[in-house]
Amino acid sequence: MEVRGLQVGLKTGEPADLLRSINLTLGRGQVLGIVGESGSGKSLTCRAILGLLNTRSMRVSGSVQLNGQELMLLPEKNLRKIRGKEIGSIMQNPMNAFTPVHTIGSQFVETLRTHSQLSKGQAWQQAVHSLESVNLMEPDKILKRYPHQLSGGMLQRVMIAICLCLRPGLVIADEPTTALDAVNQLQVLRELERLKMECGTSILIVSHDLGVIAQMADEVAVMRKGEIVEHAGVHELFDAPRHAYTRMLLEARPRLGKEAKNAEGSKRQLSL
Repeated sequence: MEVRGLQVGLKTGEPADLLRSINLTLGRGQVLGIVGESGSGKSLTCRAILGLLNTRSMRVSGSVQLNGQELMLLPEKNLRKIRGKEIGSIMQNPMNAFTPVHTIGSQFVETLRTHSQLSKGQAWQQAVHSLESVNLMEPDKILKRYPHQLSGGMLQRVMIAICLCLRPGLVIADEPTTALDAVNQLQVLRELERLKMECGTSILIVSHDLGVIAQMADEVAVMRKGEIVEHAGVHELFDAPRHAYTRMLLEARPRLGKEAKNAEGSKRQLSL
């Protein structure tokens, strides 16, 4: 994926620039992390890339290319074929990512059948297998439940299971570990890593958790007030941040005495 000069502003009310000239490049099998304070434009960038912004109230310009195909010029009908199949997404709040009046199974099967030629029975069996692959017990029962009957961690893994089924070339994960306990955070990161290793999937991951970024990302973009103020390799950024705002973010991390201080410049690892 290549993003060039992406800009978002408000059409209504007082004119305001929400994103200013965002440039990002993500190669096959790479992980790009985006960090920054709340309101810096991280989620807005993800939604603009996915073509999910309301163009009646927002003006969007720039270029977003996926494998050389310009997405900004595609009609909504064509974008819907790409979203899910070629670009998977893991939403920020899993409780709001599913329609509450339909079962997990109906939404899972509908997604699979939209992007494949599977029958309803085949899609159901593939959904069962995919839920098992993310260590969700009794997948048949889970598919018959409604979203409110599952925990946040389970819903996160359901979204990842859908991504595994469709095997997209790019996954946009917006705060995939928000409000999860440490065990479920590790599980989510493991599944993202497995998706990358098995499918060669590229991952754009947004997180407030610098530990998650250190574990997952190859490169990191730091956002502030709708702009990217620093973009560097993960080791370079954590060991020798250039921008004052980046240094402030790193200094704000919770630390556990000498161990955290000694580990600050060490190579990140994801135990699998």
